Amino acid sequence: MGVILQVENLTKSFGYDLLFGDISFGIDEGDKVGLIAKNGTGKSTLLNLLAGIDSPDDGTIIYRNNLRTGYLKQMPTFSDAKTVIEACLEGDDPAARAVLNYEKALATGDAQSITRAIESMDSYHAWDYEDRFKQVLSKLKIDDFNQPISELSGGQVKRVALAKILIDEPQFLILDEPTNHLDIDMIEWLEQYLKRSNMTLLMVTHDRYFLDNICNRILEMDQQALFAYDGNYNYYLEKRAERIEAQNAQVEKARNLLRTELEWMRRQPQARQHKAQYRIDAFYDLKERARGIRDRGDVRLNVKSSYIGKKIFTAHNVCKSYGDKVILHNFEYTFARYEKLGIVGDNGVGKSTFIKLLLGEVPCDSGSFELGKTLRFGYYSQEGMHLDESKKVIDAVRDIAEYIQFDEKTQYTAAQFLNHFLFNNNEQQKFIHTLSGGEKRRLYLAMVLMSKPNFLILDEPTNDLDISTLEILEDYLAKFNGCVIIVSHDRFFMDRTVDHTFVFMGNGVVKDFPGNYSEYRAWKDYHDQVEAQQARANAKPREKVQYNVRDNSHKLTFKEKRELEQLTAEVEQLNAEKQELDALFASGEVITDMDTKSARYNQLQQLLEEKEMRWLELSEKE
Repeated sequence: MGVILQVENLTKSFGYDLLFGDISFGIDEGDKVGLIAKNGTGKSTLLNLLAGIDSPDDGTIIYRNNLRTGYLKQMPTFSDAKTVIEACLEGDDPAARAVLNYEKALATGDAQSITRAIESMDSYHAWDYEDRFKQVLSKLKIDDFNQPISELSGGQVKRVALAKILIDEPQFLILDEPTNHLDIDMIEWLEQYLKRSNMTLLMVTHDRYFLDNICNRILEMDQQALFAYDGNYNYYLEKRAERIEAQNAQVEKARNLLRTELEWMRRQPQARQHKAQYRIDAFYDLKERARGIRDRGDVRLNVKSSYIGKKIFTAHNVCKSYGDKVILHNFEYTFARYEKLGIVGDNGVGKSTFIKLLLGEVPCDSGSFELGKTLRFGYYSQEGMHLDESKKVIDAVRDIAEYIQFDEKTQYTAAQFLNHFLFNNNEQQKFIHTLSGGEKRRLYLAMVLMSKPNFLILDEPTNDLDISTLEILEDYLAKFNGCVIIVSHDRFFMDRTVDHTFVFMGNGVVKDFPGNYSEYRAWKDYHDQVEAQQARANAKPREKVQYNVRDNSHKLTFKEKRELEQLTAEVEQLNAEKQELDALFASGEVITDMDTKSARYNQLQQLLEEKEMRWLELSEKE
């Protein structure tokens, strides 16, 4: 294992704004690296430089020879004329072309085309490629291979782009916000996929569980420099706090020295010519260092909420469907004062529709929501950010209000209010179209909170917000003296902010769980494991399948023979592991890592089902 990427003295500016200067780092084969920085400091720009899409002002980027790289952009694009399968399999790889032709031949049903396609698949050993192609698309819930790209939403296009990169299996993978537009099940699958993979990885993500579980190195861009930490996200937090504390101690020492030097420099001007020039130069250097006290530069969310009454809202037998798709069926609930609710579920089960029903943006088919009279909603949504990008930041806020009343004694001007959200005087004069995606989200959040809502509804608030802003938002929500509903796929964010969870199961079923997402997941895994044990206890014992290759195996292709032999060994091994877990669960012993064991047991059942079906298919082939 050696260095696959070396970056030396890299510098990049936009106009007069220096994003980073003279940064250097290397990435070794097998590293899984997370890149962390505040919005607007150049994370995506650095990824574009590494991918060759942009060029640096100075410095060098050196890759190992013949290294296959893949880059998932934050907003990927494909030709609208392509279908999903064409987008996923485009390129010069002969195995990919063989799979594409095979799938097209199957769609036509023409026997001769299918025969030629099968021969091509055998020739290029493309069957494994096809298996990987279908598995990845299935896990990312992309079912219609022939759907045109032009019909997909932005989130679906992002999933297609992610699928293409995973199918290609590059040696070095660069990911920009890979968890955006994925539901929690997809994120957890991708997390496990990347952990098991041998690919070297560099990624930008706000998902802290994702970072902590995958990465073995963290790179932090801060103050136009780069800091490296050999460990996961949790280790990075500890060492970063130590670095800032040490930096502040050095600056404080410099300030104390500055006081002494300042007295010396203020002596009578006529004595200045006798001063040593080196000491004068040292004074100005010391003055600069003394100014360097660490300013966290965090968003200060101390906007108070309006008064909220005891009555919030009550749902009376709410029903909502779109054709055969049921969103809610006779839904009843009474929302309590100061309640903080999280909503999770697969994409498309109706989470955002539920919010729009509550706000009155979408009518109920039957039933109703009865709202309290004191409610003042603040709604932050993915679709709700409609900023006039031709305006300056300060003008967009002034269009809403010139002054923001904080409480009975405090009033902010629009400029003062924006300072709380890290928009200094210079940044307030920027046009909105020049802001990064995260900076636009931060501005949008500021505009939502300007009205001092007492009921915050946040629909996917974590997309494009940096980790520092998320940490402050989490603290703000913990102290928020009002009601909160959060729809999010960010498990860490949900765990820190909500006290109970709605789980949208599909077909109008909504489960109310008294805890956060991780607590729900642990409960569900345990419940599924208990149900599986009961099902096994009640089921009739079945005869053990004898995995012997049948006489007709000579009709298989060479590849299929090898696959059948490998499946025989794998099924026996998986059955042995499953029997060990059965014995452990039945022993009555205290199992400290029940969650891990339960998850593995469920995985074994799924693997056995898949491999047994494939074994039977091959063994019975004529």
